[in-house]
Amino acid sequence: MTAPVRIPFPMVDEVSRHCLQEAEPETVHIEVHLPGPLDRGRLRKAFLEALQRHPRILMREAPGPWYRRRYEWELTPEPDVEVVTFVPPGPRALQDARTRALTHAPPLSKSPPIRLEVVDSVLLLTINHTALDGPACLRVLATAAELYGGRDNAPAAPPTRPAEPRREVPDTPGGWSPPARVAHGTPEPSPGNGVLVTELPLPHRPKGSPYTVNDQLMVTTALTIAHWNREHGARPRPLRITMPVDDRPRDTTMPIGNGTRLVEVPFAPGEPDVTDMRALLRRTAERTRALKSLPRPQLGHGAALLTSPWAPVTARAALTRTLRRAAAPWTSTTLLSNIGRIPYSLDFGEETGRAHAVWFSAPARMPRGLTVTTASTAGRLHLALRWSKALLSSGDGAHLRDLFEHYLHTTEVTP
Repeated sequence: MTAPVRIPFPMVDEVSRHCLQEAEPETVHIEVHLPGPLDRGRLRKAFLEALQRHPRILMREAPGPWYRRRYEWELTPEPDVEVVTFVPPGPRALQDARTRALTHAPPLSKSPPIRLEVVDSVLLLTINHTALDGPACLRVLATAAELYGGRDNAPAAPPTRPAEPRREVPDTPGGWSPPARVAHGTPEPSPGNGVLVTELPLPHRPKGSPYTVNDQLMVTTALTIAHWNREHGARPRPLRITMPVDDRPRDTTMPIGNGTRLVEVPFAPGEPDVTDMRALLRRTAERTRALKSLPRPQLGHGAALLTSPWAPVTARAALTRTLRRAAAPWTSTTLLSNIGRIPYSLDFGEETGRAHAVWFSAPARMPRGLTVTTASTAGRLHLALRWSKALLSSGDGAHLRDLFEHYLHTTEVTP
């Protein structure tokens, strides 16, 4: 019998593994709404075959002694657990499944570290973010849709934009000072995260605009947080918004794992202002283009030292957690993860149909405490706000949603 293939944890996986907290699990949730019913047997068969077609997802954390120098993934030929479950229908079935996605991470010790819950015609996928990210698992869902419905789910071509030379970031507002925090609202006594999902119109963008919808979403996020902080008496400070960038192909060759790199988009104190929206959008577009063009490790240059095997993982884990606590004041204000237009039709065939809404939510641990995740499907914007209950309540989330909707509309400037 051949030994299982083992793969050392990549940098992102290892840092996440070092910093796991039971109170706020590192999960990503993907929610796919379909117009028609799903056949249980066909769906289970299609999803399991999709896992086989993307075998890198069939993995678990390999056991090892305390003095090992690396964590390792162990690839498995089959799942260790029943991945697909069907939730009994009920008025709170979907809400309860969302709550489980935020509070119960699939274990790393079982392959694969994901689970798929089916609530009527909604697919709710929960991902352990130490192992995988949302775009990679969406690729697996697209394969499952094609196997289930027999229809082409190849990715649509990305928007064509003229190639631009690498450029310097035009300015760095705020310098090296610690960025603003999202002001505390009304924290809830229970631990963990809360989430709110909503559907909005895609913002209008005049033809030939020098900015993208992603830039409009970035400006909207900055304006929303600046407004929220003013309401709660926080003094103006520079904002920094983390933005994941994903350069992977979307076809079946897409590498499965954690494949995004993180950049931080800065805003000076008082800069998020609606009085000259065109100028704000233009500056933001210049920054985001420049930042995306710069080569950079996924978590920055410092993480490479932390994840080199110079000491046992237990020692490096303790150091990583200490440094993370020390660096908390410099953590970015929030994270905006814009998946963009869903590249796959997610067409499950004639009886079930195509997805008409897809939501993602990203972890929202303190000290950041709030994440904004967006995707567009069927010409609509699907927004998920996720927060730490140590920072905000569900009422606070609803107010932030209203602010976001208002400021998104203000970015629809005319030439």
